[in-house]
Amino acid sequence: MKPAITLINEERIRQAFDEGYTPAHDDQHTNGELAYAAASYARNHDALPGIKNGDYAPPKWPWKREYWKPTPDNRIRELVKAGALICAEIERLQRLEEKQNTNQTV
Repeated sequence: MKPAITLINEERIRQAFDEGYTPAHDDQHTNGELAYAAASYARNHDALPGIKNGDYAPPKWPWKREYWKPTPDNRIRELVKAGALICAEIERLQRLEEKQNTNQTV
């Protein structure tokens, strides 16, 4: 069994290379979209079968429904996606902070 952090890192790499969600792409999401998406995957949707099965996206889902890709029979997979999205948001904020710090020292 792989450690959770390894699964999250592998998913983050997959998102970047297979889906094209690179740091430059992530930097465009400045209104909390990555965090909202992470929360959507982290939330247990058992009481809402339409969301759980992908018929429609959760209320706070930041993008088109077609990008909502739940894995209802694999809770770990959904949490891994959530973790990778949180990682993407943290990295985005770190890049922004670094850029702001660089601009202040110039």
